[in-house]
Amino acid sequence: MELLAFYNVENLFLPDPKPTHKLDPTNSGLRNWDDRKYKNKLHKISHVFQLIEDKKGTLPFLIGLSEISGRKVLEELVQMQPFNSNYGIVHYNSMDERKVDVALLYDKSKVEILDSEAITFFFERGNHIKDDYDTTRDVLFSKIKCNDEIINVFVAHLPSKREKDVNKPKRDFILKEIKSKIAEIIGNSNESVILFGDFNENPDEENLVEMLSAPHGKILENPFRQLFTEKKYSTYHYKSGLLFDQIILSISFFNKSIGFCFEEASVFNAEEISSRDKMFSGRPFRTYAGTRYLGGYSDHFPVIVELRKHNK
Repeated sequence: MELLAFYNVENLFLPDPKPTHKLDPTNSGLRNWDDRKYKNKLHKISHVFQLIEDKKGTLPFLIGLSEISGRKVLEELVQMQPFNSNYGIVHYNSMDERKVDVALLYDKSKVEILDSEAITFFFERGNHIKDDYDTTRDVLFSKIKCNDEIINVFVAHLPSKREKDVNKPKRDFILKEIKSKIAEIIGNSNESVILFGDFNENPDEENLVEMLSAPHGKILENPFRQLFTEKKYSTYHYKSGLLFDQIILSISFFNKSIGFCFEEASVFNAEEISSRDKMFSGRPFRTYAGTRYLGGYSDHFPVIVELRKHNK
């Protein structure tokens, strides 16, 4: 068995420098984000993957991450147990206004990176000011070789739902662009595709349903659609359970007799990383609730796909 994982780690920033004035803005946007809290956060995130290894018997060979800020936090993370410097990093600084990015971690003993790039999006603000654009988080693309297969990997964290969902047109556009790139890959090659993401949409929403098919037929399968119908959630907004975090696979993972084949999808909602508050039982144990520091892991659970490996 081999694992894929995606995890929105909730604001993994380096510690903020001490402000010269109490009203000075911080790099993180968090309240009192100091070295102690940062190190606790690193230990919490690494502990999540230790739990995955303990419960699943192996670490994921590919890990998509979102809400990380800069490469240094990743370099410090992969030095810790259970990674022990055995994982490589694919990361680019995005032009996101909050300086949060996506990244890919990979088991260096199993994965070779053939190519990678950041796919950047610019959106007009509508104020008719020249060269004034709104930016968002990049989509990360990597072409890898693993188990004698070429796999195209995308990692995305789409614009959030807020303020009456003013970001929906951005999500529509980004998903349309990703789908176009995936359809081109699948139409021109026998290569597989993995799309990791926090899509800020549930699996049954129109955008993500339309992602699965192209004019020539079905190109992707989303195993998290079934989990959503079973009320398995990776994050929450007030009383609503949400499954924004998903791993979408090309249909090649479902219809071949050699290489990697889909086995199972799940939300990793272990008790150890769940809320200690009875009012929020079964929800993620988050780092912050508003400005109040809770000292938890993240406001999202990781999601996992299990693959079985058939050799030639």
